[in-house]
Amino acid sequence: MTIRGLISVLSQQEDLNFLLTNRVPRAALTRFMGWFSKIEQPVIRDLSIACWRLFSDLDLSEARKQSFKSLHDCFTRELKPGARPPDPDPTIVVSPCDAIIGAHGSIADTELFQIKGAGYSLADLLGDPALVDAHRNGRFITLRLTSSMYHRFHAPFDGRIEQVSFISGDTWNVNPIALKRIERLFCKNERAVIKTRLSTGEALTLVPVAAILVASIRLHFLGRVLNAQSRGPATFRCDVPVRKGDELGWFEHGSTIIVLAPDHFAFCDNVAEGERICAGQPLMRKPA
Repeated sequence: MTIRGLISVLSQQEDLNFLLTNRVPRAALTRFMGWFSKIEQPVIRDLSIACWRLFSDLDLSEARKQSFKSLHDCFTRELKPGARPPDPDPTIVVSPCDAIIGAHGSIADTELFQIKGAGYSLADLLGDPALVDAHRNGRFITLRLTSSMYHRFHAPFDGRIEQVSFISGDTWNVNPIALKRIERLFCKNERAVIKTRLSTGEALTLVPVAAILVASIRLHFLGRVLNAQSRGPATFRCDVPVRKGDELGWFEHGSTIIVLAPDHFAFCDNVAEGERICAGQPLMRKPA
């Protein structure tokens, strides 16, 4: 058995996986990784990326450049132009990121779920009564980014960004093992709530959720990084026009985006739990 195969087998041992990725000083490790990943030293960079390859299926063939200043530079890499074209159908809402599709379905009044049988509420997730009402009985889908994936995320449709709220919190792992064991996990972790209005008038909300080693979210239109060290307002009023496929920002390692949409939106045929999806591919269809 190869080293990568052995690592894969060990990672599937739920108790060990949970112990190593959660029963650790999560905040301290996350701050350390934020500092360490930005070290621009060739030996540290090369060893870090080699170690990353050992533990994951990292593929840099689509990267715009093949030489990186640091581990962070590699994590937040751009792709070659045209690598993620958004679906041109005007009725299609596309995936904002590369991801593995997780829990998705209808919101029962204001209740949704992180895995089957593990529910949480819009109120706890969003902290905004008006936004809760906007998504009552709507649709939701959970998109999980793994560590090796492309970490930038994009506008899923033409519209305007109206508000961003940053909610501080913990940094639990967001893998399926943790989702089974930690109740209301997404409501406990650090997250941003990005309130958008589609060009056709409907409310669509993106909720990027941070995780262990991943507690910084860069939003280009705000010109800042949001994380536990952020100072100043927690809510930012915006009026930012975006086109489908426009880059909005990046995670500084990888995590989860929850997409909330109106009830008359239907999931596209390619949407199934456990399937991989790329930014720009069909996610939901809205009535013409």
